[in-house]
Amino acid sequence: MWYRVFGTSEVEPAPAALAEHLHAAGLAVEPHFKGDDLGWTTGELRLSVGSPVYLARYLTKEDDLRDDLNAHAAELETMDYSPNSGPLMARVVQTKQLVTLRKPVDAADEVLLEKVLDAAARFLAAATDGVYQIDGRGWFAASGELLVQEY
Repeated sequence: MWYRVFGTSEVEPAPAALAEHLHAAGLAVEPHFKGDDLGWTTGELRLSVGSPVYLARYLTKEDDLRDDLNAHAAELETMDYSPNSGPLMARVVQTKQLVTLRKPVDAADEVLLEKVLDAAARFLAAATDGVYQIDGRGWFAASGELLVQEY
């Protein structure tokens, strides 16, 4: 399962701030990030057991994201049962950075893993002035409010 954060800000979310946020929420993770002169590009949030949560950060100026963003916008266009689909479509098109989080399939503690993923996605969405999407669940504001349910 994938979590995707669509950020409209170019400001890089600091890995240390993400780790501090998760620790303050009582979620013990060991962060490991790699990057280049443009900021961090990949990361892992290692839990005490099981596979880590993998993160990847893409910049629309540097990475070829336009087709992916257009596909997400087109999917939102089909969700006309929600009044939020149009505004979300516009936000996706305006994305400056996309952060993906991959949920491992071999979670030893599913409840802990969901808490880490949800808290990380909310933090990253807030830090990038964005929204996030969870496969099979829907589109969410940085506050965690469900904007569009996926069916």
